[in-house]
Amino acid sequence: MTKIRNVGRRLRQGVLALAFMAATFPAAAVDPAERLDDPALEARAREISKELRCLVCQNQSIDDSNAPLARDLRILVRERLTAGDSDEEVIAFVTERYGDYVLLRPPFQANTLVLWLAPAILIVAGGSAILILARRRRTAAVVAPLTEAEQRRLETLLEDGESRS
Repeated sequence: MTKIRNVGRRLRQGVLALAFMAATFPAAAVDPAERLDDPALEARAREISKELRCLVCQNQSIDDSNAPLARDLRILVRERLTAGDSDEEVIAFVTERYGDYVLLRPPFQANTLVLWLAPAILIVAGGSAILILARRRRTAAVVAPLTEAEQRRLETLLEDGESRS
């Protein structure tokens, strides 16, 4: 019976270890068949792929995505590099086809202004809201002193309470 428990415990530990490794090490989406023979070109392709957004996954680069469109874009990047394009030319080619949205770091221009300024605006708005709430709370915590009539009433109540005990 003890051996069965040990096997079960080891199995659970192994499954947990595999789950931890899978969570901490993202799977390489690049298929070995896609890779270029020239290590320098392959390194350039990987760097470019990290800059381009998967249009299906939206928050992953095409280097990390397993989506068929991401695979097509990785192949397109490698074809352009093999044809002799520079990194900038490859990115420009893909951007021309798919728009600035395909870039994980879009350029700072009029149509992407909101993307760049929204975080700062949210931080300022949040900080302002916190300051306003803190001031209101501080102001609300100030208690006005008792009037003479309220003070006499309090003394009367306290005297009555002492006389009863």
